[in-house]
Amino acid sequence: MKKIAVLGFGVVGSGTVEVFYKNKEALEKKAGEELDIKYILEIRDCPDERYKDKFVKDFNVILNDPEVAVVAEVIGGVKFSYGYVKSALEAGKSVVTSNKELVAKNGAELLRIAREHNVNFFFEASVGGGIPIIRPLNQCLSANEIDEIAGILNGTTNFILTKMIKEGMGFDEALKIAQELGYAERDPSADVEGHDTCRKICILASLAFGRHVYPDNIHTEGITKITLEDVRYCESMNSVIKLIGFASKRGDDVAVMTCPAVISEESQLSGVNDVFNAILVRGDAVGDVVFYGKGAGKLPTASAVVSDIIIAAKSHGTSKTMRWEDSEQDFIIPYRKLENRFYVRANTDRRTAEEIFGEVRFLSRDGAPDNETAFVTPVINEAEFEEKCGKINVLGSIRVLDY
Repeated sequence: MKKIAVLGFGVVGSGTVEVFYKNKEALEKKAGEELDIKYILEIRDCPDERYKDKFVKDFNVILNDPEVAVVAEVIGGVKFSYGYVKSALEAGKSVVTSNKELVAKNGAELLRIAREHNVNFFFEASVGGGIPIIRPLNQCLSANEIDEIAGILNGTTNFILTKMIKEGMGFDEALKIAQELGYAERDPSADVEGHDTCRKICILASLAFGRHVYPDNIHTEGITKITLEDVRYCESMNSVIKLIGFASKRGDDVAVMTCPAVISEESQLSGVNDVFNAILVRGDAVGDVVFYGKGAGKLPTASAVVSDIIIAAKSHGTSKTMRWEDSEQDFIIPYRKLENRFYVRANTDRRTAEEIFGEVRFLSRDGAPDNETAFVTPVINEAEFEEKCGKINVLGSIRVLDY
């Protein structure tokens, strides 16, 4: 019998235990042996909890128990989880996690430790919640040279933008509804400032391109500056605004960014609404493949965690393909060297816009004041765009991406 320990009993932890016992018989058939959760690490007292006899407060109880073969880390953050996961791997226990911050910051190191101790470090649930993307990218698409990955990777921001686009809500009103529905935290900064999406695209880029991409080196913007005026101008060009994380191979180097983007209504990503996520993978043989579904939530995320538990329990030795190497960041193209078209809304006139940016495409919206001009620039690099923007009073700007 393989024994399992679950670290944390919050939303995802309780969901993991729920899914495990709900489907225990089927899971054991898939694993080819009996399975059971022996411990649940939880510092709170939960006297009325159904599984209270499994609760422990000391991680060392789990670490020093040779019966525990698989540890599921669902605490989140890195303050405690990093030490727990590293110690478990060094003790010869496989670890699965939903913790995107941990994988994005320490993935290369933890994968190396897993290899050194002939165990596994799996993290399907760290990107896309219940959407299968890590294993398909690592296995099913392994015949391809991955050229590009782009996606809507955060359900909270996508919900907010959907409310703004479909219902004409302002950002603050849409955020309040997202918080009331439990989609956004009381402190929503990790979502709305783009940090969550950045961590996820870093994990995908690391796996696709084989070298660790660290979030601290990636230009990241959120959606807090998006206005209804921007939404309406983009509608006039048959486009919508989405928060996009993208990673693109450019020769031996890689362009990675998280930012709001204007994308055409013809894009496969444009119709992804509410809390749903979608990830587009572009391979040299398969072309474009899109993975779509609920990117977060108790049971969707728990589904991915439990799936990793089963695969870890079935594995004999470390995975030879689930890996990337640590690296310096000199292969990341500085974002100011990247070229894009840009949507611009400014207090200026059309003649001035053309004098500064060249041949632009002007946009319109109902109720626009006389001194407001919106337009799309030709392709221009980021540094030059910033320099030109300094010559006018820019009210808002968004990259125009072709996906």
